[in-house]
Amino acid sequence: MEECWVMETANASKDGLDFNPMKDYMILSGPQKIAIAVMCTLLGLLTALENLAVLYLILSSHRLRKKPSYLFIGSLAGADFLASVVFACSFVNFHVFHGVDSKAIFLLKIGSVTMTFTASVGSLLLTAIDRYLCLRYPPTYKALLTRGRALVILGITWVISALVSYLPLMGWTCCPSPCSELFPLIPNDYLLGWLLFIAFLFSGIFYTYGHVLWKAHQHVASLAEHRHRHVPGMARMRLDVRLAKTLGLVLAVLLVCWFPVLALMVHSLTTTLSDQVKKVFAFCSMLCLVNSMVNPVIYALRSWEIRSSAHRCLARWRRCLRDIGPEGKNEAPRSSVTETEADVKITPWADSGDPYC
Repeated sequence: MEECWVMETANASKDGLDFNPMKDYMILSGPQKIAIAVMCTLLGLLTALENLAVLYLILSSHRLRKKPSYLFIGSLAGADFLASVVFACSFVNFHVFHGVDSKAIFLLKIGSVTMTFTASVGSLLLTAIDRYLCLRYPPTYKALLTRGRALVILGITWVISALVSYLPLMGWTCCPSPCSELFPLIPNDYLLGWLLFIAFLFSGIFYTYGHVLWKAHQHVASLAEHRHRHVPGMARMRLDVRLAKTLGLVLAVLLVCWFPVLALMVHSLTTTLSDQVKKVFAFCSMLCLVNSMVNPVIYALRSWEIRSSAHRCLARWRRCLRDIGPEGKNEAPRSSVTETEADVKITPWADSGDPYC
């Protein structure tokens, strides 16, 4: 690629032209640039704040840090936070300000964007598998998925995401291979490989959640049959039904946010794209950021334990504000109840509606 890059630049210099090998990818008009800048800034800030809040609530709670389910959610929040920052900054710099970096810096940026979104989808798959194991093997779940195993799996997921995403930076670029119609310096064969990898991850998510939904469907039938009498495991069945509603929302959001982008990527492998299609792709890319913004609401804020952690944090902050205020001298006695003691008083998860084991 370096030889092609140098050769094209040299040929353009001979003709007295201001050569920019990325100009074909900078296709937005003035109003469209403003729209992209506003959308990226607002979505990026909101997504970053949401996921930072989730990370803080999980890391600040000793109870949540020990649970594999919340380690996976923390990984998802971390990936989405990085995606919101890296994607928004890189996207605005390229499409709005036409910032052109060196080849290595550009590939580092696009690799970082790819890694964060790949790790986000990988974390979604781990969360799906965790939900399946929790519902399929409830007696042995805690022994089957320990905190140590969860950390090892997360490490492997992030390493694989990084290796797959930084292959162009390590030399897999276009020229002599055909370049992608949507991404500068990225070859079509690499894009095809990444699409197959993402398709594998999404297939795992839909397959796993499909099993969970089928189990919930069986429980719906069982609840209808025993509607007027209590049977063992009834509370668990009701929880599975509530979880199924959450998973239905999860799958719908994944389809809406990712299908347009992935469909256009596949389309770009088969034909030459017009500028109008490239503009549509630029705006559809915002949907991936929307997915990172919605993930905390679906996976974290719907959790009763995370909401409980948020309430405890707010209570601590209110006490701190009272302590430093004018009335701080008449400080009320601090509660002697620790987080661990408070957790003992929590209503059992089967009755709280919290879908996490």
